[in-house]
This record gives sequence, structure tokens and C-alpha cells, in this order.
Amino acid sequence: MSRDTTLLILGASGDLTSRLLLPAIGQLLRREPARRLALHGAGSDDWSAQRWQEAVQTAFTSADAATQLDRVAGTTYTKADVTDRDALAGLVEGVEGPLVIYFALPPAVAVAACQVLRDVKLPENTVLALEKPFGSDQKSARELNDLLQQLVPEKRIFRVDHFLGRSTLLNVIGVRFANRLVEPVWSADHVQSVLIRYDESLALENRARYYDRAGAMIDMIQSHLLQVLAILAMEQPADLDEIDLRDAMAAALRATVIWDDNPVRSSRRGRYTAGTIGDKEHRRDVPSYVDEDGVDPDLGTETLAEITCEVRTARWAGVPFTLRSGKALADRHAEIVVTFRPVRHIPEGLTGRPDDGGVLRFVLGPDRIDLELNVNGGDDPFALRRDVLSTKLGKGTLLAYTEVISDILDGDVALSVRADAAEQCWRIIQPVRDAWNRGDVPIEDYPAGSTGPKGWATSA
Repeated sequence: MSRDTTLLILGASGDLTSRLLLPAIGQLLRREPARRLALHGAGSDDWSAQRWQEAVQTAFTSADAATQLDRVAGTTYTKADVTDRDALAGLVEGVEGPLVIYFALPPAVAVAACQVLRDVKLPENTVLALEKPFGSDQKSARELNDLLQQLVPEKRIFRVDHFLGRSTLLNVIGVRFANRLVEPVWSADHVQSVLIRYDESLALENRARYYDRAGAMIDMIQSHLLQVLAILAMEQPADLDEIDLRDAMAAALRATVIWDDNPVRSSRRGRYTAGTIGDKEHRRDVPSYVDEDGVDPDLGTETLAEITCEVRTARWAGVPFTLRSGKALADRHAEIVVTFRPVRHIPEGLTGRPDDGGVLRFVLGPDRIDLELNVNGGDDPFALRRDVLSTKLGKGTLLAYTEVISDILDGDVALSVRADAAEQCWRIIQPVRDAWNRGDVPIEDYPAGSTGPKGWATSA
């Protein structure tokens, strides 16, 4: 794709644009000196040209990219109803060269905007980029995919999942397929269990408008964590292009079901009550979730969710994949934990019987890989103990969306979510949603700042 691309952000006056998209654009321009783009914003707020320029300046400065502003050609802001056909037509008229339309909008508004785009003549090679969630269930996801494919071909649709661009997940691919110690044992013959966890100490943080209708399962598990599962469980692709990589990920998702086909026993949900988070120096009081501004207690939204899945393939059948995410917990845990089966026999004379055959752990932010091994030596040379080989991969130099924006502008969809994968993620969790809606799985309370409800495992 040409580097003189026009980027049109719908919902430009919203939090996503100022907090994530604009800083990422600034960092990208600093990182790639040859790249230039035209940046235009549209939103419902009555912003002046000066207000928009200040927003862009502030965001670029936060990314240490203030000097890159001169490489943004004629940035403008337009107050517009993006669900109005004439308003959208006016935004795309006269655009020369490739156009990227980024829907930084609530899901329902993004769908409405796409519906009116059917009556708008789009420039050749227009790209559409949408945020999760993609639909609200498998049926609506399929309908949205059909709508998008009426506008542009699938290869020009970016369903954004910034987790897929994280360096840690790319490291998983390298560790899996480039190491003789790992590649042969990456299967049910050797792996006992897999945990994919994204626990946060952050609470609601003024996101009630979206989060209260999504909850932890849709916000994190249905989208991000199932994509992580796909990378862990997929067969080796021939290469990492948009076809082979996404074919392999989609095949893994098609084989994924709720463990034992029992969503009641294989899922749990919780919701935080009032508590405190942090140490003495950074201690903060957190109200009960149901008392947070904008929350409707009648919705019964969970802030902690856990499901266990099985990937029913010859490689993985019988291995539990547990996916968990929650808010307002004592500590942040963002990790992938692969636990290996115990060895068949330990020679007499070695004392201590480990519960497993070692653990491979990928930690997200700061990125780190830990290999936990059962070793002996020390004061008692015959006593087994656990030791850790660790390599730090750093905090990462890129903002969450910098790689996303770069891929969109370059037309590289390999690390975006394909239509069929988006639909499969809804299929996987639907039995759990049905069980929760029936009330078969109770919401368990946990104080903010705790490790979760009593009886839940807190480590792997």
C-alpha cells in the first residue's frame, strides 16, 4: 500500500482516539521516517479546528513524537453524524489514493455507519478497521461480516485485536517452532494443562458505558484470550502470511469447545465488592462494582470470568485450556502458563516428588519467559527442588496500537481477526452465556484488592 494514505477516524473526539490511536500514529511516524499520511477526524462533539490540533499535539507529545507533526498532511476535524449517509459521503469525497476508515466507535454505532456506507461510493482500495466486539453473538457476527464484505473484500477488513501484535505472542510462535527442546513436546502427550490469564488491579476506570454490557468474558476472553489460545494450539503454518497463519488459527478455534461439554462445571464468574487496592504508598479505595457510576446492578455483569476449554484435535485432546480475566484484583497477572506432565519415573534416591514435569511461562509486560525446572543439588544433593531459568524480553518499545496502525496502513492483515475466527469465538462461549443467563452459575463476590473469590485457584 502507498505510504501517502488518508486515515479517517470516525469517533475522533472519543477516548480511544486520544488515548491510544493518536499516540500510536505519532510513534509510528517517529519510527518510520519515510512514512507520510493525511489524518482526518470526525465525531459528534462540536470541536473547533484548534481543539483538534491541540488533541493531536498532546497525543504526539505523549509519544515523544511532537516533531513528527509536520509529516501529517493537513489534519482536519469535522463534526458529523457518522450514521448519516450524506455526512459520510462528504467525508470520503475527494480523497485521492488509499483510504483507511477507522471505526473508533461503540459497536452499535459502527454497524450503523457500515450500513449507510453501502450507499456511498468508496475510493478504490478503501480499508475498513473495526474494534471488538465483532457482533454480539455468532449470528450477529456473521451478519456484520456479510455487511462488511459488501463494502470491501475480506483482505481489506481489519478486525483489530491489538493482543495479536504483542511481542510476547510473537515470541510464543518463535519458542514453539524454533526450539528442539520445545517443538516435539508441544502436545497432549507431554502437556498437562494450559492457563491463559489476564488479571488486572485496575477497576472499572470510567468504562461503565461499554463494560457493564460486556463484562469480563466478552471484554477479554471472547476476543483476546481465545486468539491467544489459537496461537498456542494451532498446527505449524507453512509461513506467517495472511493465509497460512490465519488458516491455522481458525482451524484451532473450530476444534475448541467448552471442557466436557459442561458450561456449568467448566465456568466461573465473580464480581468485586468494596475494598482497597495497592500498598500503603499507592493505596486506593474502590467502591463495590454495583455502586460504580453508570453501572446497572440488574444486568448482573461479572468482573471476573473463567472458562475451561478443550481443543479436540489429535494434538490436544484431553488437555484443559483455562482462560481467566478479571478486574480489581490484588495484583496484575498477564501470563501464559504451560504445565508439563510429570515424568513417568524418578530414580530411587532422589527425594521429593514434583507435581509436574516443569512449567514454561510467558509473562506479558514487561515481557519475560520463565522455564521452571525440577533440579537437585545444594545442601542436600539428592533433594529435588524447583528452580527457574528466566530471560527478560524488556518492556517493549512500541505502544499497544503502533503495530496495529502500521499493519493497517500497509495492508497486512495477518495479525488481524478473520471473519470465520470472529464467528467461532462467539460459538465457543455461547454455552457458557446460556448457562449464566439461566442462573446456573452464580456470581461469587470478592473484595477489591483480593485474589478473587474464596476457593478459586490463585496461581498456576
